[in-house]
Amino acid sequence: MKSEVFILAIESSCDDTSAAVLKNQTVLSNVIATQKVHEEFGGVVPELASRAHQKNIIPVVDAALKKANISVKQLNGIAFTKGPGLSGSLHVGVSFAKGLSMNLGVPLIDVNHMQAHILAHLIDNNNYEIPVEFPMLCLTVSGGHTQLVLVHSPNKFEVVGQTLDDAAGEAFDKIAKTIGLPYPGGPLIDKLANEGNPKAFKFPISSMKNLDYSFSGLKTSVLYFLQKEVQKNPNFIAENKADLCASVQYTIIETLLLKLKKAIATYKPNCIALAGGVSANSALRAAITQLGEELNLPSYIPSFEYCTDNAAMIGISGYYKFLNNDFCGLEVTAQPRLKV
Repeated sequence: MKSEVFILAIESSCDDTSAAVLKNQTVLSNVIATQKVHEEFGGVVPELASRAHQKNIIPVVDAALKKANISVKQLNGIAFTKGPGLSGSLHVGVSFAKGLSMNLGVPLIDVNHMQAHILAHLIDNNNYEIPVEFPMLCLTVSGGHTQLVLVHSPNKFEVVGQTLDDAAGEAFDKIAKTIGLPYPGGPLIDKLANEGNPKAFKFPISSMKNLDYSFSGLKTSVLYFLQKEVQKNPNFIAENKADLCASVQYTIIETLLLKLKKAIATYKPNCIALAGGVSANSALRAAITQLGEELNLPSYIPSFEYCTDNAAMIGISGYYKFLNNDFCGLEVTAQPRLKV
């Protein structure tokens, strides 16, 4: 096995075009082109996203290689996001990766986007004082997924709980829209919540069977609550925006922690972790850190640059698959509904 493995990684699952270069577990570059066009539509428009990926992918890959200061001839493998994600967006990344792999004669490595969010914890650049020790119990929270995953190794994942309807990130964004915040609303709720009282308004914390989640009830509860209050006071939302954000955020985090604590008691992991786009939420990061301290369990939260969609996490997943000789052929296709 090579002592130095250089992986070029490509991520195009949604509306960010990203390319990264890794040398073993170390990120040499991680370039992201964000698509601003979706903001005026209040959400990602799939057709516009795929067109933007087509425009961005070559300059983004070129920038990643230049920043890493390596040539394509030094690459040992090409990793890419196979799914889950938007079909058109994924297709752009898959097609580019296949063409480059064939041209260079290096292995092609398909990566599960959600597994990659989890394996971002194994990137050296996180500078964790204590190395991750498996099994790790990871709470993965994003706009499209909310899952509890027991990670036995970099190549073995077991989903022990998941949302049965809306994801937590989706709940953040949809409730933000109800409150009148622009897209994406999740980060704005986080910001405004810092100025509000998290217990100003009480919303229901769902309790599903086993370790599963549900957030659709919260979304409906907030909607009905606002309709009722606005009837009494048309300025209710404007006058209570910070408290509303704080209360919604508190409820979502308490819901997440409820099942995480049960999963810890059931599976007794060596450590806990947070992953996915919503792991950038400041209150959730603080809650996971505090929980780890209370239970005397190491807790891991990736650097902000590895929280949202990025190619570095695809690269670390590709690296471990490379070590396993786990490659795919040119017949590979995108899988928008790929499971963990």
